[in-house]
Amino acid sequence: MFARVCSPNLPDRDKGRVVVVLATLLLVSGCVTTRSGVPLPNLDSWESRSAVLGRQSHWEFNGRIAVKAGDEGFNGKISWSQQASAFSTAVAGPLGIGAVRIEGDERGIVLTDKDGLQTVMEDAESELMWRYGWSIPVTSLRYWALGIPDPARPAITEIDAEGRLSSLEQGNWRVDISRYREAAGQSMPRILTATNPETRVRMVFDSWIFFGR
Repeated sequence: MFARVCSPNLPDRDKGRVVVVLATLLLVSGCVTTRSGVPLPNLDSWESRSAVLGRQSHWEFNGRIAVKAGDEGFNGKISWSQQASAFSTAVAGPLGIGAVRIEGDERGIVLTDKDGLQTVMEDAESELMWRYGWSIPVTSLRYWALGIPDPARPAITEIDAEGRLSSLEQGNWRVDISRYREAAGQSMPRILTATNPETRVRMVFDSWIFFGR
């Protein structure tokens, strides 16, 4: 509801302008919202950490990514949104790739390139390598980012003294988490490095938001 504006000293045309300006400001201010999440339960052991984080179905992170594959690679920004089985990630970097968006769920994965062209990817890692000369482990990254293994694949894990993942081997990738930081009231990965024989991916997580199970 807009407040009535009374300015007896202004001409009618100026009163109208004032109303328009105030209405615009109110509309803009009403569209600006602050996203806030919920705190995570206590993660005081590897068992509780893997169980609690494995149940999280709605969360987001923002950070930075560096990918190196032979003579190809880039440094850029990455954002990820997960809701149930559906995810959406945007990777932005130089070398002409622009902003690449990858979205998927249990039905499949779709790549949208900088020109808006969409491609259904049968094998996301191979498709990215073929197109850009580098790849990221799209299907497992949602779990690795949380500091837990992908439950769909066998894994060899190393746990630190505080019950957190320090490294794992899964598929043809090795993942090392060299630093943690507080997020949502608990210790979450800060720096993650994933490597395989062709590619090295380094990620720095700047912010996390959890929205509950």
